[in-house]
Amino acid sequence: MSEQRQAAAQVRAELGGVDYVVELQAGRHRFLADEPAGLGGTDAGPGPFPLLLSGLAACTAITLRMYAKRKGWNLTNVHVDTRLAPRQAGAQQAGLHIDRSISLQGELDASQRARLLDVSERTPVTLALKGGMQIHTTLAGPEIA
Repeated sequence: MSEQRQAAAQVRAELGGVDYVVELQAGRHRFLADEPAGLGGTDAGPGPFPLLLSGLAACTAITLRMYAKRKGWNLTNVHVDTRLAPRQAGAQQAGLHIDRSISLQGELDASQRARLLDVSERTPVTLALKGGMQIHTTLAGPEIA
């Protein structure tokens, strides 16, 4: 008997006849992902890593707005820039890291700005990425003999 799990989020992806163009559906929202022309795609949409960065940037901005609103702080605008980059030479771990830069606008004092920076380190997507989330993969569909 399979275990039913409540999904925090769900996205369906379908790759059809055009190489690398993926149709995505998240709830009622439909959008495309693709690879740039230089990698064989048609650049019909952002690639997988920009989509990942988009999730982090959006979660950061939304969480900071929610927190400031709940506190009654005058946060008028949030800009989040994210960048996927290789680790510096000599770093303990090889691979990639994410640089995130946050700009806060509004009448905020130094302690409020510091608190919002602290909150940004604990957004749901930040924690999922930092935690090295497990991925469980199964093969679905008809079995072919």
